Amino acid sequence: MAETRLRKRKGGNVVSAPIDPPLDNEPDETKYSGRYEEDEITWESFEKVFGPLLFTVLSFLTRMYKIGISDIVTWDEAHFGKFGSHYIKREFYFDVHPPLGKMLVGLSGYLCGYNGSFDFASGVHYPAEVNYTFMRVFNATFGALCVPVAYFTAKSLNLSNWATWLVALMVLCENSYATISRFILLDSMLMFFTFTTFLGLAQFHRYSKTPFTLKWWYWLLFTGLNIGCVTSVKWVGMLTTALVGFYTIYELWNMFGDINMPFFTYMKHWIARIIALIVLPTLIYMLMFKIHFLILENSGPGDAQMSSLFQANLRNSPLTKGPIDVAIGSQVTIKNMAYGGGLLHSHVQTYPEGSEQQQVTCYHHKDSNNDWIFHPIREDPPYDPEGELQFVKNGDVVRLVHAMTGRNLHSHNVPAPVSKEFYEVSCYGNMTVGDSKDNWIVEVVKDATHKDKMVHALTSTLRFRHQQLGCYLRAANVALPQWGFKQVEVTCDKDSRPWDRFSHWNVEQHTNERLPEPTDSKAYRSPFLRDFIHLNVAMMTSNNALIPDPDKRDDLASRPWQWPILNVGLRMCGWASDIYKYYLLGNPINVWSSTASVVILAGIAFVYLCRWQRHYKDWTVDDLNFFLYSGIMPAIGWGLHYIPFMTMARVTYVHHYLPALYFSIITFGFLVDFTTRRWGSAFPYLRPIVYLSLYSIIISVFLLFSPISFGMIGNHEDFQYLNWLSSWTI
Repeated sequence: MAETRLRKRKGGNVVSAPIDPPLDNEPDETKYSGRYEEDEITWESFEKVFGPLLFTVLSFLTRMYKIGISDIVTWDEAHFGKFGSHYIKREFYFDVHPPLGKMLVGLSGYLCGYNGSFDFASGVHYPAEVNYTFMRVFNATFGALCVPVAYFTAKSLNLSNWATWLVALMVLCENSYATISRFILLDSMLMFFTFTTFLGLAQFHRYSKTPFTLKWWYWLLFTGLNIGCVTSVKWVGMLTTALVGFYTIYELWNMFGDINMPFFTYMKHWIARIIALIVLPTLIYMLMFKIHFLILENSGPGDAQMSSLFQANLRNSPLTKGPIDVAIGSQVTIKNMAYGGGLLHSHVQTYPEGSEQQQVTCYHHKDSNNDWIFHPIREDPPYDPEGELQFVKNGDVVRLVHAMTGRNLHSHNVPAPVSKEFYEVSCYGNMTVGDSKDNWIVEVVKDATHKDKMVHALTSTLRFRHQQLGCYLRAANVALPQWGFKQVEVTCDKDSRPWDRFSHWNVEQHTNERLPEPTDSKAYRSPFLRDFIHLNVAMMTSNNALIPDPDKRDDLASRPWQWPILNVGLRMCGWASDIYKYYLLGNPINVWSSTASVVILAGIAFVYLCRWQRHYKDWTVDDLNFFLYSGIMPAIGWGLHYIPFMTMARVTYVHHYLPALYFSIITFGFLVDFTTRRWGSAFPYLRPIVYLSLYSIIISVFLLFSPISFGMIGNHEDFQYLNWLSSWTI
């Protein structure tokens, strides 16, 4: 006999009808709430349309309200607006974040007719020709769409209508989301793709019992697509990827224990997930860089971060204007060929210990301190500008003289300042003072286009072996302390490792008036995969270098322990009385309650785990799945998006917590739903009282703190009533 459920007609009679089985472990809400379904238009069917529509309209209103009232470049608009300008001018630049979000910023400027000429200096007023309001609206659209995505995600997690509205309302009335979305930043895009990735995962789980169907494939590929997008905006999107990976490993492990599943079917599950969750996101991520390289075809401020061959392919690059063959007397820049390698550099500052001679480093920006001149060693006749040309070839012994200071590249039996296992490299002496420790043997490892053993600009891979010590010039993968301006340490490696790319160099920019310029600049080709890896390593290196400077005070930085308890906010602009002021701070009710919910849920999970170990049967399979996938999974998402920041050495800010906050909000919505469902039958009015109270409090606090999101004008002391904590600086 088919299972039945009571249906209530208009006339009040109760009849029985077959139950539609819940979709794939979806909890049967009627057994928690006791509600009846109606034959005609039900509240549920009305709410499916009215709910998301209402939240979408309100979301756009809160994100767009007074969005253009401040005409000042605010906070990191100075960075990302400038990056958008580079896309419009098609100039190559360098940044620690992947390109998708910044390409979208550039697109917003292009759509509103911006020509890329504004430099987005922090705190200055936007000129009339920059439609900054349109660019902000474009950016805020991603933030506004986060609210309906949160609504549908809560639905997908099988939360009740009450809890779904609670989650959507908390995202809608989250002051930090409303504030961060209204500027030309990457955070709204990051949050949007984080939200859509988790939506895809939640929907995919709903179809886990009907694998390889069209909808199953759709949501699996949707999840993979959004993984590619979120990681292409910021690398913190890898934390969202980790959540999907955690879920996938758990699911595959459960399948491994299903002895009734054929091995071929199990392998199909593996292959499907590898294609959708690894291959597809990787291709999307790489595609973003391919588009990035295609757009940025002109030479720009980020050239020095890339390989010399890559730079040679940029339009208007000075590298292709220099001669090909290097000779004694040539002035050159010498670039390290390791991924993310910099230019050989020196400056007048000296080492504070060791030899106390002039510092030699690797530097990632182009300036005149990167220039070196090939000279003969002192045992040979001095360089004659009018004499016969002497081309540099494999095995030649030369001196490298720093053009700005006239000192010789030098090494000696003194430990390097950081990498003590290597010799120190310095600049010493001048054109008349020096010794044999200034002599370097040139070794041509290979050449990309030439078959001879001569040294060629751009194409020749070189090593410089110290004539007396036998060590090799090497760019270490460590940075010097502040006295070395955090530049990369250069050492002399005692071990001969031909495969070590940190000891590989090439001549980059080359100047010699006695030599002809090349006729075919297209001879330089750099493969995409190599450029892709090179740029990502450079991004990683620069990102790791963003550590707090003990010699500088950063009033905007904060520590991760401060975020979940809302101990600190962030001033996004100046605090003068005649400008609109914005303060990045979460809705206190949202943040405090969601943080508490993670702790409480962990306690509940521990209690039920202990009861399970004692063989208590508290839940059905559906109950357990609801608890695991709708409660524990978002809590794990919070941990994955928050805990890694506790271990990072880099400088951190309040906005780094925003993705984690979303998962704790869902956890809070689940916890309230879980609690009221279990106690609702005993106290019929408990659910409406709890939820309506929460709705009212969240909306009230959002409105109370709305000036920090929509702009405060006048004396900041007028907003003293918002400083609930002494650590807030509103």
